[in-house]
Amino acid sequence: MLDARAWTPVLRLLAVCLHLLMAGLLALAAVRALTGEPADVSAVVLAGVTGLVYAVGPSSRRVRDSKPIRVVWLATLGVAWLALLALSPEGIWVAFPMFFVQLHLLPGRWGVTAVGVTTVLAIAGFGWHQHDVNPGTVLGPVLGAAVAVATVRGYQALHAESEHRRQLIEELVAARDDLAVAERTAGTLAERDRLASEIHDTLTQGLSSIQLLLRAAERSLPDDTDTATSHVTTARSVAQDNLAEARRFVHELSPPDLAEGSLASALERLCTETEATSTGLSCRFELVGAAGRLSTQYEVTLLRIAQSALANATQHANAAEAVVTLQYSAHAVTLRVSDDGVGFDSTTGSNGPDDHGFGLPMMRQRAGSLGGTATVETTPGSGTAIIVNIPLPAGEGAK
Repeated sequence: MLDARAWTPVLRLLAVCLHLLMAGLLALAAVRALTGEPADVSAVVLAGVTGLVYAVGPSSRRVRDSKPIRVVWLATLGVAWLALLALSPEGIWVAFPMFFVQLHLLPGRWGVTAVGVTTVLAIAGFGWHQHDVNPGTVLGPVLGAAVAVATVRGYQALHAESEHRRQLIEELVAARDDLAVAERTAGTLAERDRLASEIHDTLTQGLSSIQLLLRAAERSLPDDTDTATSHVTTARSVAQDNLAEARRFVHELSPPDLAEGSLASALERLCTETEATSTGLSCRFELVGAAGRLSTQYEVTLLRIAQSALANATQHANAAEAVVTLQYSAHAVTLRVSDDGVGFDSTTGSNGPDDHGFGLPMMRQRAGSLGGTATVETTPGSGTAIIVNIPLPAGEGAK
């Protein structure tokens, strides 16, 4: 506890004040002994010995590092002080810094007990020199002991509270760092999901169309080169569109279809391209209500859902006809993609033939990210309809 390297600035200042107080009171006792009639050299020597014993504590590493040695040092200091008190009544004042040393070195009740014993000895020694014990003789040391106990205990309480707050701050800092890591992880996962859905609704669907077109071209060769050439040309067009999408991923731009016009025109082009790249599927677009300009986030979400729904109709539904309907109202926008394909049993909890992928679940996730819903109406043999309804905040739909 005497290791000054571990002390706070306040405790270091208190220690310096305590050292100066002890030196001053010992010097006072020595001066009084020299100026007395007659001069008491032995008291001067004991004052010096007491000062030397006291100086050993703060300066000795062995005293600082060993609890038994500290106790021995404290006992030696007490004996030297008692000898000084026996020779000079001025030694009573040295009891006050002794109180602080005892409370600092001895734990809990042991420190208070040592202060009490020192107080009694100080009163007895001073009374022996004065040949009388009066209320003033008792009150001075008792008040000094009370002040020392209150000061040390008060500082210890403040120090404990400060340590508690420091620990809380460290825990808060650690919690903040953990939260930052969790947020970064969540952001990474969200970005991964976003890219997965983007790739599924664009590049994956385009590559599937290219594969179907090339298979159709392969079947047409070598008998019908004109049809095969048409399929290859269409596949090349789809590949160009996919390349544009891939570049958009790199540059984080809006979809090329939306960059060229409104959502309605993008959906109309999507229907035309779907009909051209599929075999035997008729696809048309219908607009209900006045087409308003939505923010990019809303238009991208609806376009991606339409792409995914038409991909399902092309690859899994065996449909002959698909209809994409976009309906605007005052407070919401509704997208409906229906086909006359084979359908599926929605009561089984399955999401249809594309349940293993990102299709219908990703549609629901996309709509939910904007506060909307995506529902599926289907029965086996009766086709499928995907209805997406997204509420529009104030200001949307009129841009």
